[in-house]
Amino acid sequence: KWAKEAIDYHKFMQSKGVGLQQNIFGIVQGGTDYEARKFCAEALNQMPFDGLAIGGLSVGESNEAMYDTVEAVMPFMDELRPRYLMGVGTPEDLVENVERGVDMFDCVMPTRNARNGTLFTSFGKINIKSAKFINDHAPIDPACQCYTCKRYSRGYLNHLFKAKELTFFRLASLHNLHYYLNLMKEMREAIEVGEFAKFKRNFYAKRSADEL
Repeated sequence: KWAKEAIDYHKFMQSKGVGLQQNIFGIVQGGTDYEARKFCAEALNQMPFDGLAIGGLSVGESNEAMYDTVEAVMPFMDELRPRYLMGVGTPEDLVENVERGVDMFDCVMPTRNARNGTLFTSFGKINIKSAKFINDHAPIDPACQCYTCKRYSRGYLNHLFKAKELTFFRLASLHNLHYYLNLMKEMREAIEVGEFAKFKRNFYAKRSADEL
């Protein structure tokens, strides 16, 4: 019922000239109950949503439970429409769920972690608060081409964080957002040439076991 009402209201608003460039997504719910997810997905497939979202995950269940649920529901979601996993997640979560067919994500993690001093890199995470970075003149990630990595060192960012400079939050957020966007770009390119499995192997091979 809620889905039909949402579509009707969306169409009504567009008839008034409001939200003409907006898309509306149906949200597949059901927790980790595969049958409930299937029922919901199949019902939403029959409605003219612009895309389909998976909600109700990344709320305390294990990573394995999340991945298994996505894998179970994905065959019942229309592959001709964008498939969006809500509120996820870590770089590893993005890779695992893209492999399972997810197209889109949203998450506060890049900016929230940046504010707390955790920076994402191709080789794992950096805790820029650590004293070992005080005199480190290297960029956050030598392979990164973001504004922050091209201009500032780990040591300088360490100083900014400890001095509680607002500039730190901007520079750290720019880096983390660039990392996430570039990760998605690399996955799209790997899929286009049929080399996602190779990309995934390299992704994990480059990452360190522990946070630096």
